[in-house]
Amino acid sequence: MADDLSAALRGESAELPRAESVVLVVVDGLGAISLRGHAGHARRLSGAMTKRDVAYSVFPSTTAAALTSLVTGVWPGEHGLVGYRVLDRERDVLVNQLSGWESDGLDPLVWQPVPTVFERAVASGHEAFAVGLAAYATSGFTKATLRGAAFVPAATPEERVEAAFALAHDHPGSIVYCYLPEVDKAGHRYGIASAEWVGALERLDAALGVRVPSGVGVIVTSDHGMVDVPAHRQAALDESQLRGVRHLGGEPRMLHAYLEPDADERAVIAGLRAGLEGAADVVTRGEALRAGLFGPTVTAAASDRVGDVLVIARAAWAVYDGTAADQRNRGMVGQHGAMTDEETRVPLIRLGAFAR
Repeated sequence: MADDLSAALRGESAELPRAESVVLVVVDGLGAISLRGHAGHARRLSGAMTKRDVAYSVFPSTTAAALTSLVTGVWPGEHGLVGYRVLDRERDVLVNQLSGWESDGLDPLVWQPVPTVFERAVASGHEAFAVGLAAYATSGFTKATLRGAAFVPAATPEERVEAAFALAHDHPGSIVYCYLPEVDKAGHRYGIASAEWVGALERLDAALGVRVPSGVGVIVTSDHGMVDVPAHRQAALDESQLRGVRHLGGEPRMLHAYLEPDADERAVIAGLRAGLEGAADVVTRGEALRAGLFGPTVTAAASDRVGDVLVIARAAWAVYDGTAADQRNRGMVGQHGAMTDEETRVPLIRLGAFAR
């Protein structure tokens, strides 16, 4: 998708018609299945969505990995953001690849070395802008994923969409990114079956109902979808199941388990499989890489960040470290990171000059 947007400006895309400027709208956490299931609450978006307007997220289906793939055009195995929390093996510490860049001491230019679509656009003579919340303007994740774009802060969804469309209109030949996290936030806190999630969807649908300027092509998509995890499907790992595990990273629907140097990998896997039968698949790093879960190409740096053992949740399960002192994240309802259709199928809706 990243390369198609640039190609559309030149009239050279095989997928998109030519456009004077392009806008990429990312509605964080909006799965294609949940959008279709709530079509009556998102009449503009669902009305513009044909059966073909679906794309697939990457693995793991989490923001750090998937959003970076959206704006670089490569799999996590290449850009290196292979999960929410991963191990920096040189320092033997877990680092947060979404919000911990500053506190965990990560250099965005080193940790995520792949040029973004915005850097490539600027190098070819185009302007690039990113519209988002002011709080994200100087974050490490923004530097890793949106570098090359001039950041434009806007507070509300309506203001962000209006600003993105205005920039595209006022700067012919530009690529504009517009980030809308409200659905994802409501889903995590209340679940996609909640009135709060429906309200967030309705608001975004209305915000995206404004007229697209002539000649501007718009793609509305998402980084991942979401599933609701009920309390009775929260599996908590105890000390016996975590024997031999030095660090537990990732997130509840896709855990990276990093083992002690002297751990018996087969014993750890056997213990996890026995304790999580029916709730999760347990695979080794080698099995995951050979299966291409992180993409066809995996750099040495990315491979190093992948857990020795992966715990991939099934259906509507989540797996937690039951020995951790802080259990607050077990209050999260909507979750993502695994491989279900609800998490991996996302909308790819065309508006404006891109409309079918």
